[in-house]
Amino acid sequence: MEQNQGAVSLEGMKVMVIDDSKTIRRTAETLLKKEGCDVVTATDGFEALSKIADHHPQIIFVDIMMPRLDGYQTCALIKNNQVFKGTPVIMLSSKDGLFDKAKGRIVGSEEYLTKPFTRDELLSAIRRHVTR
Repeated sequence: MEQNQGAVSLEGMKVMVIDDSKTIRRTAETLLKKEGCDVVTATDGFEALSKIADHHPQIIFVDIMMPRLDGYQTCALIKNNQVFKGTPVIMLSSKDGLFDKAKGRIVGSEEYLTKPFTRDELLSAIRRHVTR
């Protein structure tokens, strides 16, 4: 447990996870709730956009490959919104390609995590991008 010394508490942190995979959503939600996060999930970009307006998450994890509205489009819409443009968006992808990472940067994402991500990767990303 020594890795948690000096770490920022994530208690009450509002986190959104957008992924069309139920497994990924459930895994992330379980990990984050154990840390005390308030987790909101969405299955795609359209569902996410209405939930973002309702819940005002402090950080958003978004899968790239999703039906209807993909992760790049979803991120671009979030970053083009005056209210939410400062919200950190972390892209999630099963591909670890340079092109995907570059495209994620172009639409404004803060970081890129390759699936399957570890608990530490998820928590480190939150600690890096969310300041209280």
